[in-house]
Amino acid sequence: MIRLGSHTIVSGELLVFAHGGAIEVGDWCYIGEGTRIWSGAKISVGNRVMISHGVNIFDNQTHPMSARERHLHFREIYLRGHPREITLGDDPIVIQDDAWIAAGAIILKGITIGHGAIVGAGAVVTRNVEPMTVVAGNPARVIHQLPADSGAPAA
Repeated sequence: MIRLGSHTIVSGELLVFAHGGAIEVGDWCYIGEGTRIWSGAKISVGNRVMISHGVNIFDNQTHPMSARERHLHFREIYLRGHPREITLGDDPIVIQDDAWIAAGAIILKGITIGHGAIVGAGAVVTRNVEPMTVVAGNPARVIHQLPADSGAPAA
C-alpha cells in the first residue's frame, strides 16, 4: 500500500515488497530523483519532509543473511518474482514532520528521524535521530543541535 498526501512530489521510486510493506507520505513533501524507498513493513514520512536525490531507505535487510538462503532468494526472484513468504527482518521506519534527508543518505530499518532533524549528505543512519538534530557521517553521528524555533513551519 502506498499513500501520498496533498501537494507531494515524488521524482524517485516507492517500492513495496511482495511479502508486505506500506509507504505513507504526508503533505507538502518532496522525494528526489534517484531516491528509492523500499518497504517490507512500514515507512511513515510526516508532513513537509524533504528527501533529496539518491537517497535509499530500507525497512528490512532486503536479502537473507545466509549465503545459501540469499542465493535461493535470488533464484526465486529470477524464476518467479519476489516471494510472498520470506523473513527479511522487517522493522518500520518513521520520519517525522519537517525533517530533511540530504543527497545520498541511507536510512536503515527500525529508525526514527525526529521532528525537524537533518540527515547530512551521504550519511548512513543506523541509530535514531533526535528532533532538531543534525547528523552526518558513516555511521551517522550528531554534529549540531538546531534551535527549537527553527522547526516551526512557515505560515
